Amino acid sequence: MARKQIALIAAASLVALTACSSGAGKPKDSALVRVDAERATVPPTALTAAATSANAFGVDVFQAVTDGKSGNVMVSPTSLATVLAMLLPGAKGQTAAEMAKTLHTTLPADQFANALGALNAATVQRVLADKADLQQFDSAWTQQGYDLQQPYLKTLASAFDTGMHEVDFAGSPEAARQTINKAVQDQTNGLIKDLFGPGSLDPSTRLALTDALYFKAKWAETFKKGGTTDVPFHLPDGGTPAVPTMSQFHGFGYAEDTGWQYVELPYEQDHLAMDVVLPAAGTFDSFRKGLTAEKLAAMAGSASEADVDLRLPKFTFDTSLQLKEALAALGMTSVFDASTADLSGIPAKPEPLSVGTVVQKTHVAVDEDGTTAAAASGVSIAAGAARATTKPVTMHVDRPFLFLIRDTVSGQILFLGQVTDPRG
Repeated sequence: MARKQIALIAAASLVALTACSSGAGKPKDSALVRVDAERATVPPTALTAAATSANAFGVDVFQAVTDGKSGNVMVSPTSLATVLAMLLPGAKGQTAAEMAKTLHTTLPADQFANALGALNAATVQRVLADKADLQQFDSAWTQQGYDLQQPYLKTLASAFDTGMHEVDFAGSPEAARQTINKAVQDQTNGLIKDLFGPGSLDPSTRLALTDALYFKAKWAETFKKGGTTDVPFHLPDGGTPAVPTMSQFHGFGYAEDTGWQYVELPYEQDHLAMDVVLPAAGTFDSFRKGLTAEKLAAMAGSASEADVDLRLPKFTFDTSLQLKEALAALGMTSVFDASTADLSGIPAKPEPLSVGTVVQKTHVAVDEDGTTAAAASGVSIAAGAARATTKPVTMHVDRPFLFLIRDTVSGQILFLGQVTDPRG
């Protein structure tokens, strides 16, 4: 069922949170550098502000990475926002201002981190209460013996309940890379492998920040496997391959307007849902380019229950993204330039730092039973581098479409993507 209250909170995505994760996915390092700090208490206004900021940032990132791409793409925007929220308290001056603007936040850096961490914690608790499988982790890694400022460590603890795991970037960068990648792989149940590619971490690396998310849930109303048939799907290039397409006639949250249809598919217990947005035939590119967080929220807010004759392709695919160019295009430029980056809030002893790598990998599989999805984001920091009855409606998803998985209470979206070819 559509949630009217989410019109106040536009689409975003969920982020990793170590405190709300099972211990099985936590790095096994005994060397953990952190300070003791209680989890922050965050007022509702700050939670709403953080959600709104992450929503707008998420759509910006999606637009940037899909521009000019005709294939399947999925991002986990708030996973990326969280990694940047872990970095933001260490940024100063112009670098901090650019990061805050890109993230659409006017909150002080520590308050933004605290609010995002608290918002995610609340989502995790709701999903776990629904008995869905949700594993989320924020992890931070630093060079052995590298002294860090206490206020920075305090923010990591109060916002994300984490400290810094020590590895030897200087002496054994490849071993450090494999250690970090193995932790992310474990945290995503093996779905996200090799987050940091060969050579992306080297002896100049001082820190690496990672966020990992694994999600698996069943539909509230599963699709019957016997109802899945091969149906033509209209590709952007004009091809019409037959793809396995699920079908169901049921009451769903539904909305439509000139140029689009929207349906909300709830998962069990109704705290999470997948929203499918189907632009009119021939308008996918222009519709996507005009997409905003506010428009997504308006669609969800206008939905009401209707009996829907729904057809939806099954789909599975992976996305791997290098995000420096996209973030720079959104205005976050100085942090990548060794001559302009100001991350002086991180090291205890002055040393020029800048961001060297920003990466994200995602996986999604949608079938008759439900959805499995995973995402991981990584940032490296280097020295010198930087139900009401209505008339039945028909919605046959037989052409490129958008989808998002969101928390129906807060409006946060775990994933946001496009499918132009369900075959992957």
